[in-house]
Amino acid sequence: MSFKEELLDHFKNGHKHFLKNISVDCIIFGFHDNELKVLLLEARYAGAWALPGGFILKEEHMDDAAKRILKLRTGLDDIFLQQFHVFSEPERSTKKMNKQFLKNSGVDLEESWMFERFITVAYSALVDFSKTVPVADNFSTDCRWFAIHELPEMILDHRNILNKALENLRMQLNYHPVGYNLLAEKFTMPELQKLYETILDRKLDRRNFQRKITGTGILKRLNETKKGVAHKAPYYYKFDLRKYQKALKGGMGFEL
Repeated sequence: MSFKEELLDHFKNGHKHFLKNISVDCIIFGFHDNELKVLLLEARYAGAWALPGGFILKEEHMDDAAKRILKLRTGLDDIFLQQFHVFSEPERSTKKMNKQFLKNSGVDLEESWMFERFITVAYSALVDFSKTVPVADNFSTDCRWFAIHELPEMILDHRNILNKALENLRMQLNYHPVGYNLLAEKFTMPELQKLYETILDRKLDRRNFQRKITGTGILKRLNETKKGVAHKAPYYYKFDLRKYQKALKGGMGFEL
């Protein structure tokens, strides 16, 4: 089946396999070179970028649909995933964009389930940047990481969805741990602090941060220091996974 035939079949018959009027969008965060990054798709024929997303199979749990989309776009399993908001504004209709997409693809179609209003459920995911293998889909031409302060033009309300995800992530820092999915297995205290500062977009007091984060009990200090640094070599740490998982569920309750 050619791309054009596959596209036409999706627009005509996709509703036989997927739930109508509801979609899933995923905000995939990674951390690399001391920058918080987000994974985006270049939407085919749209001249703009999009969040990885998709539809829910009729017999599929919504969470499983998000996990499936994440697996396809990153190649990763067992990702920390959190549903954080529903976007249901009437003006977020995809009709105009999808009609233009079909026109540019050389397909003429007057009616389709894809022209109807869609509500989207947004999930945020934290992944290990070094382990991801970004893969585009049939509706995109590229899949690439962008630094959070260097974002391209985005389709529909996807920039608003991303901003909401970032706001939610920052709020979560005061209640739940962050780092296990974003940092290497072992890391230094300055590296962990830099992660928090990057997400919060502000500087943190070194002593205050170290006191509070070690006070949570989620870290184990290793008998190993970082080599090749100009000043006093910092110790490596790793997360106590049992306590980390407990803090994810019950919270930590400190403010940075």
